Amino acid sequence: MTLWLNAGIIFTLIAIVVILFKWGNISCVGVTPVRTFTFIAILFTSGLDVGLIMFPLTEFAGYADLKSSPEYGFANPLAIEFAYWGFLIWGFYFVTCFYFCVIEPRVKFFDILWVKLINNVVIIGTCAFTAFLLLSNLPWYLPIVGNGESIVPSFYLIVLAVICFAVYSSTDIKYVRFLSISTTWLFITLIGFMWFGAFMGSDSQLSAFTDNLALIGNYFGNIDDFVLPLNAYHEFYLFWWFAWSIMIGQFTSRFVGGLKTYQLLGAMLIFPSIPIAVWFSVLYQYHEAGISTEGLKNFAMAVVGIVFVINSLDSLIRLYTDNLNMTVKRFGKFNYIVVNIVLLGLLTLLFKLEFIEIQWVGALVIGLFFACAIFIAYRKYKTVRNIDSSPEGNKVDYTKIERAN
Repeated sequence: MTLWLNAGIIFTLIAIVVILFKWGNISCVGVTPVRTFTFIAILFTSGLDVGLIMFPLTEFAGYADLKSSPEYGFANPLAIEFAYWGFLIWGFYFVTCFYFCVIEPRVKFFDILWVKLINNVVIIGTCAFTAFLLLSNLPWYLPIVGNGESIVPSFYLIVLAVICFAVYSSTDIKYVRFLSISTTWLFITLIGFMWFGAFMGSDSQLSAFTDNLALIGNYFGNIDDFVLPLNAYHEFYLFWWFAWSIMIGQFTSRFVGGLKTYQLLGAMLIFPSIPIAVWFSVLYQYHEAGISTEGLKNFAMAVVGIVFVINSLDSLIRLYTDNLNMTVKRFGKFNYIVVNIVLLGLLTLLFKLEFIEIQWVGALVIGLFFACAIFIAYRKYKTVRNIDSSPEGNKVDYTKIERAN
């Protein structure tokens, strides 16, 4: 699996270089373009899940334990956490977003029956994994609901409610802009709230915060060391990013609003990484200073994590139901909601039983990457070589999303 993952990463990095060299200055326009701020909000809230909120405080200590993990010795725990979530790995999303915006409409590789089948298995499986992550992390963040260790019936009800909400919101694409922008502001509010709790008790709040931010510079100084997996846990993260990349690319490509290709890459690498860096710098203070997050802080993080899950599930449900023609128009709203709730609920339980692993999903995605490249080389090389713009039917019209359904 490691060799397969390494091949996928190298292929993706080469693809970024080829895209910039060949199409770096063309305007990328999706079928439902939105303004840049809205696009970034959709990208950020759809492209991340509950792990961003709930994982760091449980991981810093492991990255600092060089006795158990000496491979982390070249960087500090904050830089390592950022490496697992920020900057370069968003290039995975850039490759797929550009492909589905500019190339796929001419190639139609994902219209091939077996490709469509695998693609939707990936999307549905990752939906369920997202719900499972929420379920498995709730005991730590909401210990007052249970014993702080095991999953109790109330947590199943919370996850079921999240799935129900996400399925309902996926019935109309107009909800996506509201969800994405409101979640972005909610996350910014959470950062402010947690920052106050972490730094206001110190004599030099601003310098303590900037010192933490400076630690992330260690990532950029050692960025080459983070390209390939450091260990099995890093490998898990990279497979996870691959699993998400193909569907987030499909979803976000719809909303690109005329950015040049090089601007799109910059936007996707830089803008999501800024709030991630700030958030991790705040959480690192809690870890280093031994500040408790019990009570209201844990509850606030759980709430924002739940909202992130709703955003992610909304976008992914919308994607696979469109691909499989399981639309509200075809099924009716009631049947649409029931079918998707049952499907995601059952698959979430399969992840709970460890019947499915996200690494398998990521490996499938890498296989699709290679299959697509081979298909283009043998069947569509001239077509792709002659591409010099976004599809002709895609125009920068920010009112399209108002008319979509």
